[in-house]
Formats: sequence, structure tokens, C-alpha cells
Amino acid sequence: MKPERLRAEILSYLGISAGVLVTAAGLCFFLVPNKIAAGGVSGLATVLLYLANLPMGVTMLVLNIPLFLLSLRIIGPMFGVKTLFGAIALSVAVDFMNLVALPLTNDPLLAAIYGGVVSGIGLGLAFRFGGSTGGTDMAAQLVARYLPMSVGQALLLVDGIVILLAGIVFGPERALYALLAVFVTTKAIDLIQEGQSYAKAVLVISDHADAIAQAIMVQMDRGVTGLAARGLYTNTQREMLLVTVARSEISRVKDIVRTIDDRAFVIIHDVHEVLGEGFRRL
Repeated sequence: MKPERLRAEILSYLGISAGVLVTAAGLCFFLVPNKIAAGGVSGLATVLLYLANLPMGVTMLVLNIPLFLLSLRIIGPMFGVKTLFGAIALSVAVDFMNLVALPLTNDPLLAAIYGGVVSGIGLGLAFRFGGSTGGTDMAAQLVARYLPMSVGQALLLVDGIVILLAGIVFGPERALYALLAVFVTTKAIDLIQEGQSYAKAVLVISDHADAIAQAIMVQMDRGVTGLAARGLYTNTQREMLLVTVARSEISRVKDIVRTIDDRAFVIIHDVHEVLGEGFRRL
């Protein structure tokens, strides 16, 4: 293996390990002590911990290994070594952390919010470095393979079943907190993976596209892309401009367009991540 590749692999496993530790902290300091089973294998392990006093990490491992082997056999090697590493590491981290962890709050609302944030940050780190903690992802792939639904729908189904079970065991109020934790976790994962929306993509349709593009390039030093477009209502060909700018530059773009053509059609989108010249390096 080349040195560059070796360094990248080491960094990847370090990133996954950091993500696993943060995820375990979210579970052990917030969610588990407050009986919040926020879906997935960890949620099911939380229920079994309180029902049968089974060690949570061991339960997660017992559930994950067969899922991994079944996925490997039926779906193929899309769940690789890093998924297995993440699943085992999380199981070990959870059991060790449960030995020393004390709940940071006994308020279930705070536990759902902060547990979701911390767990989401950890999972986002693991995903960002090419890993996974297995569990729900593998189960959803297997369900989608045999039922007429997408992987996303299967993921909701699997998490929903776990939360429903938690509601039966812990009561409906805890199930509602679990739903909140799942929502917060998802948002935190998106933030870590995609970054905060710091840029905007602007589409401009105008009869004066050349003048607007020139003004943006000269006054703002931003690149502009011209796209061929056709208005179906008028059946006329026009050029549509695409420009990506920082959030703080949106007002300048609108001022330029308004000055040149106050009848232009402008669409502004949030952009999660921009890589390349003028933004972050690829």
C-alpha cells in the first residue's frame, strides 16, 4: 500500500473511532439513562437492557454480526470492513462507557435533544470518514430487498418498529421523546456530513443575461455559467445564468440584477457544500 493511501486509511479509522466514541457518549450520558430508545439496534438494545438487564454493547454486537453476515450474503460487499469495525467499536465503547457514565440530565426533553445532537455528531463523523455503525442501515437494505419499498422507507419502518416497542415497554411519552431524538440526530448527521448552508446558488432568467453576467464577474469576481433554457409558455429560447455566492453576497447579486433588469426571474437555493475555486478546496 502506498504511503499516501496508508495515511488516508489510518485517518479514516481514527475518524470512525472518534465518531464511535462521541456516539457512545450521546447514548450513555443522555439517551439510555432516560429510557429513550431512538430507533435502530441501539434502541432495541436499550429496551432489552431494561427488560432483561442484558449488557447493551453485547446485545448490539449479537444483533449486528448476523445482520452483517446476512447482508454480505444477500446484498453483497457494500457493507465493508469499516462497517464491521464501526459496529464492533461502538458495542465495546458503549459497554465500557456505561460502567462510568452518569446521566448529565434527568429531564427527558433535554436528554432527547442533547442526546440526539451528540449521537448525530458522532454518526456524522463516522459517515464522513467512510464508516458506519451498521445496525439499522443493514436491516433497512434487507427489508427493501424483499418488500416493495425504498431503502429510506424501510429505514423508517425499522426505526418505527423499535420506537413502537419502546413505547409499549416505557410508555407513549418516552416514544415521543424517542421520535424527537431521531429527528435531532438526523439533522445533526446532515450538518456534519454536508456542512452548514454557507452558500447560495442563484439562477437568473433575463433578456439581458450577458450584461448581468458581465456585471457579476467584474463587480463581484464570481464565475457565472450560462445554461440554455426555453420558456414553454412563450416558446422562446433564453440563456439562464447560474452563479454560486456566499450568503453575505446575495444582496449584491440581487442589486446587480435589479439595476440591469428589474423584470428578471431570480431563483435562490441553499447550497450545503461548495468545493472549488473561490470556495473550499476540493
